[in-house]
Amino acid sequence: MGWSEHHPVGLIHNSPSLAYRGYTLFTTNGGNHANLVDMEGQICHRWEYHEGISYSQLLLNGNLLFRTNPPTEEESGRGLGGASGALVELDWEGNKVWEYRNPWLHHDFQRQLNGNTIVLVWEELSTEFSDTVQGGNVNEEEPEVMLGDVIIEVDSDGNTVNEWKLWQKLDVAKEVICPLHGRREWTHGNSLKLTNDNDFLVSFRTVSTIGIVSRETGEFTWKWGPGEVSHQHHATHLANGNVLLFDNGSHARGNQERSSIVEVDPETNEIAWRYLGSPLMSFYSFHISSAERQPNGNTLACEGAHGRIFEVTHSGDIVWEYINPFFAPDRSGAQANATFRAHRYGPDFTGFAGRDLDPSKYGNLNRLYS
Repeated sequence: MGWSEHHPVGLIHNSPSLAYRGYTLFTTNGGNHANLVDMEGQICHRWEYHEGISYSQLLLNGNLLFRTNPPTEEESGRGLGGASGALVELDWEGNKVWEYRNPWLHHDFQRQLNGNTIVLVWEELSTEFSDTVQGGNVNEEEPEVMLGDVIIEVDSDGNTVNEWKLWQKLDVAKEVICPLHGRREWTHGNSLKLTNDNDFLVSFRTVSTIGIVSRETGEFTWKWGPGEVSHQHHATHLANGNVLLFDNGSHARGNQERSSIVEVDPETNEIAWRYLGSPLMSFYSFHISSAERQPNGNTLACEGAHGRIFEVTHSGDIVWEYINPFFAPDRSGAQANATFRAHRYGPDFTGFAGRDLDPSKYGNLNRLYS
């Protein structure tokens, strides 16, 4: 998607008879609020937090669970993509009801049914092990030790009750860093989701790999990606057993840089469905981004770099499209509307029961983008 400061923002298109009706949640990278918009692009609810809201999810009770903006005082995660200072939970009215602080947490998390939360964190690797990792672009200014990805499970008191060191289960001969990436991190995990069997589905950007990790053993039971996708994000497990992901397509060898949405069958490693822009260059996000299957079979895509959120049918027709109208300073200091992910929640979502979703209370703000 091309960019212009005069590009329209807000709701671009809506086909009510074809789109899955619901409310879409999104945030602006570097911003301090999360917005819930209806199918007409009107804000129906907003949460704000002084440490920023980088990426958020709605819990079943209607609370908002989110990553804050990157830490400003800790040296650990500073300057790394996806870094955050804390996980915070706000109730519907914006009151803080829970927080977990860890300067190494990054990218993704998920609240489990038992009330615990699984979180992606970094861990410093030894110099000896770092030297065995292959690939990457050597930068003399980077620390000698690399960072590896770990899943931790924390309880409601913030205590770590389980830990899975993903980097220990990978093969340095196979998980080779893209030559255009630095070597500060080995795999750059950017997605953590539960499978239908309650195992872990993860995505590693720098080695273009997604995989399923057994909760019981910590071993990978499936890995896929190199040569098929490039620097992907947001792998999720579908009801049919397939895996849906956003293939960013950046640094793809031998291909025009373009993004796509891919559904792959882990039993056969065959691609069951793919969405591409037409022309190809019309759909491209170098980083971040998401793809989420809707109950009606459509897919909600977030072309994150441009703040573009759209819903596409199985046949490739765009039936809803919205451009994030809210801007915040990016890592270079420029104003941008980049959006890490977007989620859609149907009108029967349990967290909406008894909630006020009347957009009129945000009337002045909504009129700016109507």
